[in-house]
Amino acid sequence: MKSTPGQQRILIVDDHPIFRKGIAMLLEHEKDIVICGEAETAAQAMGLVERHEFELVIADISLKDINGIELVKSLKALRPHLPVLVLSMHDESLYAERALRAGARGYLMKQAPPDQVVTAIRQVLRGELYLSTAANLLMLNSFVAGRDNSGKSSVEKLSDRELEIFELLGQGRGTSMIAHDLRLSVKTIEAHRSHIKTKLGISTAPELVRAAVEWVTRRTSGIG
Repeated sequence: MKSTPGQQRILIVDDHPIFRKGIAMLLEHEKDIVICGEAETAAQAMGLVERHEFELVIADISLKDINGIELVKSLKALRPHLPVLVLSMHDESLYAERALRAGARGYLMKQAPPDQVVTAIRQVLRGELYLSTAANLLMLNSFVAGRDNSGKSSVEKLSDRELEIFELLGQGRGTSMIAHDLRLSVKTIEAHRSHIKTKLGISTAPELVRAAVEWVTRRTSGIG
């Protein structure tokens, strides 16, 4: 889609065409904002950002190659001043802080009302941070409490990459498949698996897979 002078150019990165269409329809009446690119994978998004200029990237966490947190890191390395708003079904209590640490300028869940989505987009375009009231309160409480790893749940102790691998294990993917998808060596994935087991207090590989499947199932059912 072409833009006219003065319009803010946005790239949408989401592996669901219907959702990308929905965001485009939501913004079609915002005369100063235009969707100028769509991607369903991180690789496609990076290619578009390399070739074109955008004022904002809206990205999901779940993509077909790497996850959105890793995409945010890659985008910040490529275009340090390009803001990213993460718009996802994933629980903000677990992912919002990770997204901001990775370099995102905002995090919002897909269940948010349309007017809140537009508000988040405009706020990030103005150079401000955006979090929902609930996520703001959660992060404020964490800061005031000075919470360290000992106060976190087990899964929260995982690094971004470890969490990504844990989630893929829970989706039924094996080590070789994960290594292929993430473009990492099998040895690297095995090392991450070992670290995950240590952090979660798990002794064996079957227990790790079972815990991952149970976690993914609970989270998926919890968000409907």
